[in-house]
Amino acid sequence: MRLHEVRVHPSAARLKREDQLAWKIAAVAADPVPVEAEVEEMIINRIIDNAAVAIAAINRRPVVSARAMAMGHPRAGGAQIFGLSPAAGFSPEWAAWANGTAVRELDMHDTFLAADYSHPGDNIPPILAVAQAMGKSGKDLIRAIATGYEIQIDLVKAICLHEWKKDHIAHLCPAQAAGIGTLLGLPVETIYQAVQQAVHVSFTTRQSRKGEISSWKAFAPAHAGKLAVEAVDRAMRGEGAPSPIYEGEDSVIAWMLGGKDAVYHVPLPEPGEPKRAILESYTKEHSAEYQAQALIDLAFELRARIPDLTRIQKIVIHTSHHTHYVIGTGSNDPQKFDPKASRETLDHSIMYIFAVALEDGRWHHVESYTPERASRPSTVALWRKIETREDPEWTRRYHATDPREKAFGGRVEITLDDGTVISAEKAVANAHPLGARPFTRPDYVRKFRTLTEGLLAPREAERFLAAAEALPGLGAGELWQLNLVLPAGALAEGARGIF
Repeated sequence: MRLHEVRVHPSAARLKREDQLAWKIAAVAADPVPVEAEVEEMIINRIIDNAAVAIAAINRRPVVSARAMAMGHPRAGGAQIFGLSPAAGFSPEWAAWANGTAVRELDMHDTFLAADYSHPGDNIPPILAVAQAMGKSGKDLIRAIATGYEIQIDLVKAICLHEWKKDHIAHLCPAQAAGIGTLLGLPVETIYQAVQQAVHVSFTTRQSRKGEISSWKAFAPAHAGKLAVEAVDRAMRGEGAPSPIYEGEDSVIAWMLGGKDAVYHVPLPEPGEPKRAILESYTKEHSAEYQAQALIDLAFELRARIPDLTRIQKIVIHTSHHTHYVIGTGSNDPQKFDPKASRETLDHSIMYIFAVALEDGRWHHVESYTPERASRPSTVALWRKIETREDPEWTRRYHATDPREKAFGGRVEITLDDGTVISAEKAVANAHPLGARPFTRPDYVRKFRTLTEGLLAPREAERFLAAAEALPGLGAGELWQLNLVLPAGALAEGARGIF
């Protein structure tokens, strides 16, 4: 890997294209380096993971709405939409919209956290949609997904967005565009323009993850995917983009990020170096914000040490700056203590999540979030006894570059009515690569079967799993096999709109 210095340059400097971050990203995307076997295996795992969470969410309102919108854009020989027959084709940017929303809705697919945070599995829906529409092979798809993960994770390592109140799709959209560029074998010049367009149109604010969190949290990555497909399409037709998009004196670093004196160091693979970033990411065992994963596992363990939860007087979670300020009491969001809050808000409240995990000893992607569950008097009482505090050591570990040091959990102190203090800590979730039970292929398959049970016919589930595991051998035009079809009449219909 090579670190590339990125900063603002005055227009008069006429920064050469080869010295611009967007060009360097495009060069990585255009590099025909082979995909390593362990990366290929993990890509298949994440395709299975994405399909699992998408089908589990298939009839939730945002997903139904996105699907209904996409169905207004049919295209013969186009891309597939989860739940529908593969005989029905759709324009790829709209298939990306529908499938991307389904993947993101439950907040249960993969994650990578560093200078910023991300869900790099969001790269898969738009890349897959274009691959289906353009008749690409399994090998083509694998190479493209490796690029999407690489670019997004490398940007997330170097450039913090949330510090400047920008949403994380600003790193996702250029990664998706780069991945599509790899898929289609486009030249560096074309990918460069597509990446710049993708950056330009995808900067949005973090209000989507503050206060009363709405369904836009699920739509946002799908919106980025749709924008990325459109950006590549325009670039392929010879259209240019605002340039230099990162380094320009009136561009994103100058006015939306660190400002004209900011300096970032972005790691990117050298020419000929394999794209391995996907191996640094991790999936979720539980349907909740990633920083909650280790704390959910810790709540399960602590539960056995507390004979009577009504004796709890106070719970303090000592954790990182990010966890405290994004999903903890440091956010100062009263909605995070509101039993009537939306599911999207509850899964960004570690106070709610820890209370439910402590009471139930389990976590369910539906039942743990129902209004009835959130309103249970004992839960509300326990919930309001929980606070978070930033601990400098957990913040340091959150930002550590050494994977053996990097941590996303915390230390919990539970004070009982007689003054007894019960404490424990957990650095990473059990499913994390360095956790107690790291996820491997059988775990991804088990998660898939658990989340799709009762929704997919068993034969269809097994057909999909076989196709996913055979991905490297799927030929041109055979990627429709990665679609999943629900039984007739099983799909909910959305409200009427314009499309």
